[in-house]
Amino acid sequence: MSDRKREDFVQPTLKDGVCNQSPIVKVVPLKMPWYTEDPFIFAVHHLDNYPKADEAMAPVANLKGRRVGSDFSNLDGWSMYHGRRIPGFPQHPHRGFETISIVRRGFIDHADSLGATARLGPGDVQWMTAGRGIVHAEMFPLLQRDKGNPLELFQLWINLPARDKMVQPHFTMMWRDQVPVKHVHDGAGGAIEIKVIAGQLAGAHAPKPPPHSWAARAESQVGIFSIRMTANATWTLPAAPAGVNRLLYHFGGTALGVAGTTVPSGVAIKLRPDTPVELVADSKGSDLLVLQGRPIGERVVQHGPFVMNTEAEIRQAFADYRRTRFGGWPWSSDDPIHARDAGRFAKHADGKVEKA
Repeated sequence: MSDRKREDFVQPTLKDGVCNQSPIVKVVPLKMPWYTEDPFIFAVHHLDNYPKADEAMAPVANLKGRRVGSDFSNLDGWSMYHGRRIPGFPQHPHRGFETISIVRRGFIDHADSLGATARLGPGDVQWMTAGRGIVHAEMFPLLQRDKGNPLELFQLWINLPARDKMVQPHFTMMWRDQVPVKHVHDGAGGAIEIKVIAGQLAGAHAPKPPPHSWAARAESQVGIFSIRMTANATWTLPAAPAGVNRLLYHFGGTALGVAGTTVPSGVAIKLRPDTPVELVADSKGSDLLVLQGRPIGERVVQHGPFVMNTEAEIRQAFADYRRTRFGGWPWSSDDPIHARDAGRFAKHADGKVEKA
């Protein structure tokens, strides 16, 4: 993959001449991957309507017409991605940043070069610090044989500052009963559900992120909020501190009122952080994601799975991976999955086991 420049994703504003007092800075159409700003460097929304599963937890479907091994076709409403038998992403390396996997529907089976493994389900979050280097697999086992297996998730990448890019890899599990959910009513029949995955909002505080995360610093003001508004609901997103980058993604619904401006679905809205923003859903309701944080403000050089500060560091990352494989791959296949009845769990590199 060639280096990606941030300006490649910038699109014109939705409406020219938005007044200077508007909290809307610009509106960007959502493409894969979604537009992001420092400290976030990647965001993608996977939505796959997988069919019934066979005994091996693979889709009951003919894969003819798909580029198996690199299938992003969305043929029949789903993709195999880099999976050949099970959909997902077999073993691949990372260095220099963090991944945040947020499951809305379906399951993810994790395995990594440290010997850690996990199964995430609806509502669960895995926050992984790649640090100096880790190899992991994220596979999507299909557990239901008698009906379809819809999968929906966000994967976000958040950068690490230069001083933390070579920390020890680590992951934190946030099970769905640990992720705070705030329910708000607008007094006119509308309801708003707010899940606080990072930071704090509406009086709810997220669990602690990994210790070396940019989000672990209070001054970074990192926030990740998943918001569902019912039909015609009204809610005001509180102001954030000045200097924070704030993006509001409208990915579900039809139209959304944002401080008096109507925006369609399928857009990212860059907001001025230090102004409260009234949001009004239409008759279909709205699904929203907010990503915010104080920028790290360092040079970003990305090449494929590595995110560093200089080209020399990228070359070193590739050299280190070729030499060490970041600890090797302890699993018998590139795409390991767990037993159908394994349940939601995590086994950490130190042998600690968590049950959801």
